[in-house]
Amino acid sequence: MTKTLVKKKSSKKVTITKGKFEGLMAVSDKNGVIRAAAMDQRGSLQKSIAKAKNIDPSEVTPQMMSEFKVAVSKVLTPHASAILLDPEFGLAAVKARNKKAGVLLAYEQTGYDHTLPGRVPTLVADYSVSRLIKDGADCVKILLYYTPEEDAKVNDIKHAFVRRIGAECAHYDVPFFLEFVGYDPKGGDEKGPEYAKRKPIIVQKSMEEFSKAEYLVDVLKVEFPVNMQFVEGSRASKGGPAAYTRQEAIKHLQVSARLAKKPFIYLSAGVSDDEFREAIELATEARTPFSGVLCGRATWKEGIPVYASQGVQALETWLQDRGVKNITALNKVLDLGAKSWMDFYGGKSKIKVA
Repeated sequence: MTKTLVKKKSSKKVTITKGKFEGLMAVSDKNGVIRAAAMDQRGSLQKSIAKAKNIDPSEVTPQMMSEFKVAVSKVLTPHASAILLDPEFGLAAVKARNKKAGVLLAYEQTGYDHTLPGRVPTLVADYSVSRLIKDGADCVKILLYYTPEEDAKVNDIKHAFVRRIGAECAHYDVPFFLEFVGYDPKGGDEKGPEYAKRKPIIVQKSMEEFSKAEYLVDVLKVEFPVNMQFVEGSRASKGGPAAYTRQEAIKHLQVSARLAKKPFIYLSAGVSDDEFREAIELATEARTPFSGVLCGRATWKEGIPVYASQGVQALETWLQDRGVKNITALNKVLDLGAKSWMDFYGGKSKIKVA
């Protein structure tokens, strides 16, 4: 029977299946740190390009989406351990990547089902895990909008959804990365100070829930548990009232890390490059055992207006300058704090591949 990654506190070795181990190694650097670029954006990228071009989103063609992703993949993957792409517009970018970089493919459709309450996800209609693997996936990723504040019946649907994906990934022996993003079920301002105060417990309870063995998740892709714009004295602060002191923010990071029973990496969640680096610096100060990042828009989003006004060649030129500087600066921060995903299980010597 296929086994997923399980953390054990004994001196015995942890058994990881061959496919899971090889998939995780494919998206990690030589030290087991995941330094992945993210380029699986679809709806948000389409809207951003449309806004920059001053056109309707429906006028953003599949060719535009694909060539943008190809440019990001070609220029940034020499500096990343992997890239996250989507099967709808990103398959050309899979082929354009640096061959030393692993591939994660998204399984969910962009956005969520608007006919149901609670932001319930749906899968790309004509895809399965086996087809994702055939198209080059070393690992499979799912994005789930999730909050413990949501109605229990809605969360029961989401729990079952994740269990099904976990079982499918286990059957095909491929690592399962689960990304969960919190939200306000009452529709409040998710960028404001009140939500910032609730964010730590939303992230912590989500990490605790999806660490459970029943979900068969291999790596948790998690939001930063605090909003850096509301950390007292942070560079990202905009001068308004703080939601937490620096020491309180560090405590929230440490609590969330203790609740994780699986390796976890941080996602950039659309913040600026400078803000995300500051967040990773804080995680390093807190000594959280995070195993890397999956960083998307923070690295390349400022290139969208360049692409919109000047085309793909200008975008590549921008990426070779600013984009590479962004990812190189982030890599330097990761060098100081990120830990191998294998360390979560006691190190490579404690892992038995079977």
